[in-house]
Amino acid sequence: MMGLSMKEEMKGMVMGSMFEHLVSFQFNEKYSPELEKQLLEVLLSFKDRIPGIVDLTAGVNVTEETEHMHGYTLGLRVTFEDREALRRYGPHPVHQQFVQLLDGIVENVIVIDYPVMK
Repeated sequence: MMGLSMKEEMKGMVMGSMFEHLVSFQFNEKYSPELEKQLLEVLLSFKDRIPGIVDLTAGVNVTEETEHMHGYTLGLRVTFEDREALRRYGPHPVHQQFVQLLDGIVENVIVIDYPVMK
């Protein structure tokens, strides 16, 4: 009997798993310390305002590995109760208000979503 492929194993783990949502933001020259503070406050408020969030952290990149920053200065990590909660997060009005705050200041965004493996 052959073992499951990695894709099949991952599919099985996804069902009922919590999900991590990682985001790194790179901003343009219009970004300021005042804006940074405002964005952090909004991000940190998500946990109390968006259903399905189990845990959340956000902060300014203070890595000493500056050669690997590539201009990404703000990070977000959200743990969702399951994949459906992650899917509902994107269109949620609180998240959409945050996305509007990024208009004109964001250069690039990296997003990584994965099931929490135990």
